[in-house]
Amino acid sequence: MIRLPLTGLAALMLTGSLTAAAPDPISPRRLSADVKTLASDAFDGRAPGTPGEARTVDWLVAQFKAMGLQPGGPDGQWTQAVPLIRTQTGQGTMRAGAMPLVQGQGVYVSTVRPVDRVAIKDAPMVFVGYGVHAPERGWDDFKGVDLKGKIAVFLVNDPDFEAVAGDDAKGRFGDRRMTYYGRWTYKYEEAARQGAIGALIVHDTPGAGYGWATVTAPAGENYDIVRSDPTSRILLQGWLSGESASQLFAAAGLDLAQQRARARRADFRPVELKGQTFSADLPVTTVRAESRNVLARLPGKTHPDEVVMFGAHWDAYGRGAPDSQGRVIRPGANDDALGVAGVLELARAFKAAPPTDRSLVFALWTGEERGPLGSETYAVKPVYPLGKTVANLTLDILQTAGPARDVMLVGDGQNDLEDRLKAAAGAQGRTVTPEALPERGLFYRADHFSVARRGVPTLLLMAISGAPDLVAGGRPAGQKWLDGYMRCYHQTCDAWDANWDLRGAAADVGLLYRIGRDLADGRDWPEWRTGSEFKAIRSESAAERR
Repeated sequence: MIRLPLTGLAALMLTGSLTAAAPDPISPRRLSADVKTLASDAFDGRAPGTPGEARTVDWLVAQFKAMGLQPGGPDGQWTQAVPLIRTQTGQGTMRAGAMPLVQGQGVYVSTVRPVDRVAIKDAPMVFVGYGVHAPERGWDDFKGVDLKGKIAVFLVNDPDFEAVAGDDAKGRFGDRRMTYYGRWTYKYEEAARQGAIGALIVHDTPGAGYGWATVTAPAGENYDIVRSDPTSRILLQGWLSGESASQLFAAAGLDLAQQRARARRADFRPVELKGQTFSADLPVTTVRAESRNVLARLPGKTHPDEVVMFGAHWDAYGRGAPDSQGRVIRPGANDDALGVAGVLELARAFKAAPPTDRSLVFALWTGEERGPLGSETYAVKPVYPLGKTVANLTLDILQTAGPARDVMLVGDGQNDLEDRLKAAAGAQGRTVTPEALPERGLFYRADHFSVARRGVPTLLLMAISGAPDLVAGGRPAGQKWLDGYMRCYHQTCDAWDANWDLRGAAADVGLLYRIGRDLADGRDWPEWRTGSEFKAIRSESAAERR
């Protein structure tokens, strides 16, 4: 049975909007019902490549069909194939200089190449500072130094993360707000572009945003999409503990603290760790699998080639070790079944409303918890041209504690979709609060980023970016909710709860409805802010939008 969105007073009561103007047609009741289904044991934790995936994808396609949407995948299909590889490094030997390295202790490594062995012998090691090549910011840590066949050693985060007055890097990269250059993913990618055979990042908890235990948690496992050129990825990637890095630098006659300070200067040049070479001999198990994105669309009536995209990821962590109550299924109720439920509600609402001028695409991605891999596959092989994708609006974890006076903004200062968010929040009688810990780089860690890095303006709603200012109890109550949820993050207790108050979540989904409707019925093309890493990339496709 097709369930139509509520309107009028009923919608206002359920959305929890703080003003009576233009209530959003998003139902907390339907959000809860969809999460209850997706997070049930029948879906077995929704892990890619498992029977739980097949049930999940079939159910999602059935929902879109029942709403009357069209298939949005390639060749008129409901799904897009996502070929994946899973690699697992085994026990072997590693050495840096005369220092033996033990996986998980002084070093942690993995690979994303589909190989059966990582074999590196006496590769020179070169310290490249923060490893940033950012012409638009007047910064280049590499200075043309040849890294072919070498191990690049990086510092984590941005050059200005620890900068003080007088440092060239001070304020160059947003101070404590991480840019993409601070993400470990960028550093591995840049190492590959520079020709290095391996990349090791020096770990420190403040810069990384997490401790050593988080670094080693995957136990040598890694995932990637199947690429046409696997050698475009670094052969060996990983981390050095701070203690191991200090010992390594000392053996080369260098002081790590002094080198950190030098790396904050624009004239920094790579430094070879003299006498210190890296060797590794590690077996690798590689398994190929195929997963699926789910895509649905509503064609635009006057500009069908221009697309406004909504997204969330359907996957969770499947089964794991038993918890204290013997539960093994990690259902991912909030992360991200609730986001998926939000996208389904958006699809219902738009289908029930008059058609928009531009097309609407509803994307439910696989492999976010391992990547993001499903959205990356789409970005590499887009079904709709990225140059004519107006915006991507993504839901990944919403708060379940009731109406809030604000909404959290992830990635403050990136693009002018933020202005639209402020206007939409104002129409609900709410404000926008920037994320609490911008140095952790949440903007670069969700599915929207796969298209953002290709230039598509994006907006991410992620409730764990800060404590919400709840109507009942204010920010202290919001912090209590956040602390409680984080104890269940990626655990068996991220489960559906009949006591959830989803009026606040419905209001947040309603924000994307308002923004999406305005974009889909308009002729505007959102832009990246001056100074954004992605402004120049978007400019390259400007001719497509004339």
